[in-house]
Amino acid sequence: MPDSRVLVSWIGNTDLRAMAAGMSPTKAKVVLDIAGDKPPVTGPGPLKTLVDKLAFESIHLFSDFPEAITRQYKQFLGGKVTLHATKLKNPADYPSILNAVRPVLETLKLPEHAELCFHLSPGTPAMAAIWILLGKSLFPATLYQTYNGQVSIAEIPFDITVDLLPAVLKAPDRFWQHLLAAGPQEVMGFESIVGQSEAIRAVVGRARRAAIHDVPVLILGESGTGKEMFAEAIHRASHRRDKPYHMINCAALPSNLLESELFGHVKGAFTDASKDRKGLFELADGGTLFLDEIGECHLELQAKLLRVLQPPHDQGPCHRVFRKVGADKDISADVRIVAATNRDLARRTQSGEFREDLLYRLSAITIKLPPLRQRGADIELLADALQASINCQFQQQHGDTYQHKILSADAKKFVSRQPWPGNVRQLRNTLVQATVMSSAAELQASDLAAAIADFPGLDPATSLDPPLGDDFEIDEYLDQVRKRFIRRAMREADGKVTRAAKLLGMPNYQTLSQQVERLGLKSEFD
Repeated sequence: MPDSRVLVSWIGNTDLRAMAAGMSPTKAKVVLDIAGDKPPVTGPGPLKTLVDKLAFESIHLFSDFPEAITRQYKQFLGGKVTLHATKLKNPADYPSILNAVRPVLETLKLPEHAELCFHLSPGTPAMAAIWILLGKSLFPATLYQTYNGQVSIAEIPFDITVDLLPAVLKAPDRFWQHLLAAGPQEVMGFESIVGQSEAIRAVVGRARRAAIHDVPVLILGESGTGKEMFAEAIHRASHRRDKPYHMINCAALPSNLLESELFGHVKGAFTDASKDRKGLFELADGGTLFLDEIGECHLELQAKLLRVLQPPHDQGPCHRVFRKVGADKDISADVRIVAATNRDLARRTQSGEFREDLLYRLSAITIKLPPLRQRGADIELLADALQASINCQFQQQHGDTYQHKILSADAKKFVSRQPWPGNVRQLRNTLVQATVMSSAAELQASDLAAAIADFPGLDPATSLDPPLGDDFEIDEYLDQVRKRFIRRAMREADGKVTRAAKLLGMPNYQTLSQQVERLGLKSEFD
C-alpha cells in the first residue's frame, strides 16, 4: 500500500459537461459550446468520480481548453490541483500529446513512497494510449479508469521493459525513435554527457529508461568510456535524485578494508577500529551506490555482496539487509545498485573468478558504452569540451597569466581520426600534455601527435585501426603515421638523422631527409 498517490490526467469533454450540469443556463452554454455542443451529463464525470473515491496528495491536470474554463474546472474538482495548460495540434496527434506531458513528468518530484497514477478515461483515445505507453515504460504508474461511477485499475497484459523492449531495441518503432531523437543535453540527468552520435543517443536512451526502475544496472565498457559519468547520470535521472549518491572503486582497496567501507564496522572490530563507522550501504540509504570495477572483488566479498543484493521476499527490490564488521545484528537500508566493469564478467564466471549468481543479481539491466572510435563526430565535440575544461582548470591554477588554448582545424581533424584505445581518458591526457608543452594559443595536429607518441603503455599497432568512412583519406592518414614514427625516431636518436634512418629501417639518411622535407617536419629538427 503506497503512502500517498499523485494523479496525472487530462481534462476531457465529459468532465466539462459534468461541471456544466451544476451551472446556470448562461454559464453552462459557454462551457458546452467548448465541450462539444452536447448536453450536460448526469453524475460527477470521470475525473471527479476518481477523486471522490480515492485520496490523492496532489493532482496534475493537463488542459487544452481556454484558461478561464480550466480554472473553473479546478475549483469544481477540488483538492490540491496543479494545472498544465497546453496547445495541441489536435487531440489525436500522438507526438503533440507526448511532447506536452513528457517534460512535466520528467520534472515531477514525487513524495517518498508515493504512487504515480494516470487516469485513462478523460480525453481522447490517443491521450489514453500515451498514458499506457509511458506508464508501462518511462514512468511506471498505476493506470485507473472510471465507468458508470465505478473505479477500476486497468490491467495491461504486457510490460514494455520486459516483454517488448528487447525487440524494440532491435527494431525501434516510431514512438521509441521519437524518444531517441533527443541528444544527451536534452535529457534530464544526462546533460553532462557530450555527443550527438547515434551510438551515444542509443545508449543514453537505454540508460534513461533503466534509471526510472529500482533495479540493479551493470555498466560495461572499455576503460575511459565514461562509466562513472553514466552512473551519476542514472542517479540524477531517477526518482532518487535528491537522495545520497556514493561510489567506491572496488579495485582500490584490499578485501578486508573494502568490506568495512561497504558495510561499516563497530568499535573494536579490528585493530584500527577506534569507533563505530557507517558504511556506504548505510550512508546511501534512499539513494544510489555505485560499485566501480566490480570485477575486481575477491570471491569472499562477492559472496557477502550476493546476500546483501538479495532482498527479502516481502520487501522491495532495493531493500538491503547487512551487518557491520564485528556487529552481532543486522541493519537495513534502501539502496539502488549501479555497478561497472571493463572486464568480461561472463568469461570470468567460466574461469571461476566471478560468481555467476552475483553477475545475474547485478545485471537486471545491462548498458554497454561505445568506445570512442565508434562515436564518429562526437570526438571533435568531446575534444572541444575537454579543452574548455582544461582551460578552466589551468585558469584557476595560474590566474590571468594562463593563455587559453584552442584546437586548430587540423588538430580537430587529427583527433577525429585517431582510434583512442584509452578512450576519453586518453584524449584528455593528450590534450593536457599538448596544452602544457605548446607555447602557442592554437594547438596543432603536430602538438597532439607528439603527445600521443609520448603516452605511456600504448601499443603503436592500435593506432593503425582508425574508423573508416566520412572524409577518411588513407594517404593523409599514413602520412600522419609517418610523422609520428619519424618524430619518435629523431628523439630516440638524439636528433642524429643517420641513426634515426637506421631505426626506421631506411636505406640511408637521404631517404629520411626527403620524407622530413615532404611531410613539413624540417623546421622541427633544424
